[in-house]
Amino acid sequence: MAVGCSVLIVGGGGREHAIAWKLAQSEHVDCIYVAPGNSGIGQENKVVLIQIDVKNNKEVAEWCKKKNVSLVIVGPEEYLARGLADELNQIGIACFGPQKSAAKIEADKDWSKAFMDRHNIPTARWKSFTNNEEAKKFVKTAPFRAHVVKAAGLAAGKGVVVAQNNEEACAAIDEMLNDKKFGLAGETVVVEELLEGEEVSMLAFTDGKTVVSMAPAQDHKRIFDGDQGPNTGGMGAYCPCPLLSTDEIESVKSQVLQKAVDGLRKENIPFIGVLYAGLMITPNGPKVLEFNCRFGDPETQVILPLLKSDLFTVMKACCEGTLSPHLVSWRENIFATGVILASKGYPESSSKGQVIMGVEDIRSRHDNFVFHSGTSLSTDGKLLTNGGRVIIAVALAPSLALAAAKATSAADHIKFDGKQFRKDIAHKGIARSILQKGSTTYKSSGVNIEAGDSLVSVIKPAVSSTNRIGTVGSIGGFGGLFDTKAAGYKDPLLVSGTDGVGTKLKIAIECKKHDSVGIDLVAMCVNDVLAHGAEPLFFLDYFACGRLDIGTASQVICGVVEGCKRAGCSLVGGETAEMPDMYADGEYDLAGFAVGAVEKSDLLPKTNEIKHGDVVIGLPSSGVHSNGFSLVRKVLKMADKQYSDVATFSQTGKTFGEELLKPTKIYTKSLIPVLRSNYIKAFAHITGGGLVENIPRVLPDKVGVFLDASKWNVLPVFGWISLVGGVGKHEMLRTFNCGIGGIVICSPEHEEKVVNLLKSENAVVIGKVRTLENHHPRVYVENFETAMESEMRKHVGTLVNNLSKPLKQVGVLISGSGTNLQALIDATQDPTQQIGAEIVLVISNKSGVEGLRRAEKAGIPTKVIQHTAYTNREEFDRDVNAELLKAGVEIVCLAGFMRILSGYFVNQWRGALINIHPSLLPSFKGAHAHKDVLDFGVRVTGCTVHFVEENIDSGAIIEQESVPVFPSDTVEILQERVKIAEHRAYPRALKLLASERIRLRADGSLEWRKCD
Repeated sequence: MAVGCSVLIVGGGGREHAIAWKLAQSEHVDCIYVAPGNSGIGQENKVVLIQIDVKNNKEVAEWCKKKNVSLVIVGPEEYLARGLADELNQIGIACFGPQKSAAKIEADKDWSKAFMDRHNIPTARWKSFTNNEEAKKFVKTAPFRAHVVKAAGLAAGKGVVVAQNNEEACAAIDEMLNDKKFGLAGETVVVEELLEGEEVSMLAFTDGKTVVSMAPAQDHKRIFDGDQGPNTGGMGAYCPCPLLSTDEIESVKSQVLQKAVDGLRKENIPFIGVLYAGLMITPNGPKVLEFNCRFGDPETQVILPLLKSDLFTVMKACCEGTLSPHLVSWRENIFATGVILASKGYPESSSKGQVIMGVEDIRSRHDNFVFHSGTSLSTDGKLLTNGGRVIIAVALAPSLALAAAKATSAADHIKFDGKQFRKDIAHKGIARSILQKGSTTYKSSGVNIEAGDSLVSVIKPAVSSTNRIGTVGSIGGFGGLFDTKAAGYKDPLLVSGTDGVGTKLKIAIECKKHDSVGIDLVAMCVNDVLAHGAEPLFFLDYFACGRLDIGTASQVICGVVEGCKRAGCSLVGGETAEMPDMYADGEYDLAGFAVGAVEKSDLLPKTNEIKHGDVVIGLPSSGVHSNGFSLVRKVLKMADKQYSDVATFSQTGKTFGEELLKPTKIYTKSLIPVLRSNYIKAFAHITGGGLVENIPRVLPDKVGVFLDASKWNVLPVFGWISLVGGVGKHEMLRTFNCGIGGIVICSPEHEEKVVNLLKSENAVVIGKVRTLENHHPRVYVENFETAMESEMRKHVGTLVNNLSKPLKQVGVLISGSGTNLQALIDATQDPTQQIGAEIVLVISNKSGVEGLRRAEKAGIPTKVIQHTAYTNREEFDRDVNAELLKAGVEIVCLAGFMRILSGYFVNQWRGALINIHPSLLPSFKGAHAHKDVLDFGVRVTGCTVHFVEENIDSGAIIEQESVPVFPSDTVEILQERVKIAEHRAYPRALKLLASERIRLRADGSLEWRKCD
């Protein structure tokens, strides 16, 4: 493809600005003409604003020929509907945008709806009219809610009325057909079925044959938060939109976008450009609300920043009929959110001439963009408002919540009189995005489920070696079984279960509330025994502590007693162990042991009887029960909440401690009558491993269960954990009970009887047993996202507000592998550490080093400034300083930067420049610290994070961590041990500086500040 091409963009809004910005990045484009453009577009690289009559097709075509324009991109639909593409094609100029006949898919809604029907494209039921009385009769007699009234022609985005009732729909019909509210555009009206659901936009590039879709986006039409107030041209958007499932996206590609392009081609109407499908996600799948024949606004402004490919190359391929999927690639695991700033009076009117401030501040931020919709420049160069929608602030981030927070923060930062903007853009999608993409795991909180499963496999042979006559089964089930008859006794099977309470004890200890964890202890053991159909008979406890506190211990044992009463079993004994060397003062641990009995013929699970079609009945939980608390505590830390704070999810105003310490339900008394009825085939206790790992423990091979989460109440605490913690669907289902503390399986003919016997537990049918096919998961949960979202959305605003807090902008200077850089990246991108900073630039004085690859993998901009190209240190440092300032850096970290900095640079960044040294300063300064440590024979060394001064390794000490030195150490071994300490200490020091807990005084000493 030739370089030095010229292109023309027709239009002058935010959409056209985003297109111009993206095209300017192409090495094939030399000049970008824009007509009429706006002041913001005019500031982009390669852009020239021109004044031609864009409504005069011939004038535009002749101008393009004269200027040797290679490609014309048409933004607004009105020019396509007038045939601009036809005029350009006639003289051999490529146009990215369809001809007039294809633009009818947007310009004529009557034609478009008929086209959808002809080609079996899913859409709302409808009928068109030119007579108002006939239209009103249809509204009143249609077998569906015919409450959507559309002017068939182009009405500047204002020709759609979504009525609340028949009267409003009839009034809209009269306005359009009788009163001629939209002129010629309203001579025909389309009356449509009112669909309910979420609206999503799906756009695609096409050359008339091939369709390459973009990620789905969601626009926000109403002027005010919560979708209140009048409609607008769009107050913001985000992408990708997670409300369309993967299957639904594929369906839209094939059943909507490809069908439309194929249908147009069959009717000899080639479509070249962007095809936009406005969709409603209905219970019956996505349906088309409308087609547009061009890029959407504001969707374009959040889609194009995610495009990795050369936009010019893609557009040329569309025009030349050579489009293929490999030409289009996107940034992965990145979300974009855009917030429109509108002028005073919008949408009824607009205010012009207000001075806009703060735009350049936002543009300097990493992954932040500002696209202009309606701006102008004053005679003295000030940026002014010049329309209803003024600008859009766009931010990219690894999570949708963070992208929304950054975009909203940017919108708040930009100032002009009368500014309006929504603070809830993207909030609808945040819950679903967390369920799909949430990265916080149980493992990240220190609990490795896979390791636990592996341990069972490793120890099984050893455990089996202890078997004696009477042992039944092996480890891995809910309880241990012993056949007393086989051992020579005339008694039934004994079932034993043992468990603890886990880190829920940490909460009890911190809250000084010990009376409920004893109930948990009993529950965890006896519920496991119940899983084998056994009635719990007796219980023993084990209480271990550092120092025995009679008050604490008595509260715990009273809880055990209460648990035994609820379980109907005897507390026959226990053990108290006081071990000061094992536990810290005030800490304790618990273990419990339950023994139950069951007749061998009644032993559960009856795996040989469970079959396809059996019913799964759920027993509601009381809360988190006693599993997943390491993750719960991590989420609480992420939320910066105390156990004494009122829980934001509590429906009764209880504190976090009170809500989280709700005891585990004991199902004995409600289950025993069911067990004796012989109606059930299995009972599974939902403990560690959640729904997806506990239910398979009672199933035979080759069968699984299909559960419907809409059938049970997913408790508010789980929505809070998922949203605030960023815990995805898979991790929620394999860590928590999600509202179901146990399940029973029975035959369909016993369903009603079992549910009735369990009515005290509010039991409900939640699924079916199914034969597994095609590697389907053994536990499949449908409608989980929908069930969770209603609770999750209650906390979205708080989450976004917390994420909107400004982060200190950090630049890191490196020379090599960047292991300390990686530690800083991991810490700043981990929300649980709350570092209060983000790395916005990494500069290396050497090219090709591993540290640069680490930064690029994390999506952090990099810059190579080779010191060998400079004659002196200060000249090099000045260019480094300029790049740091350009990126908005506030703190500079040296991470293996092998250059001595000039006095100029150190003084420029004094108090904001830190380094890490591999020894415990002030000992062993210089480049050979590890060798010096070994030569002097010291027994302790470590690392030091310090402020940088002109004298090497002499600045005020911020953080230190020690490591031992062993007689057998070499420099290499010691270096690796110290490096691990460095990876912990450096992020801690950065957090202290970023959170302003410390600052460097003028005299070079360290000042510690009090926490708020």
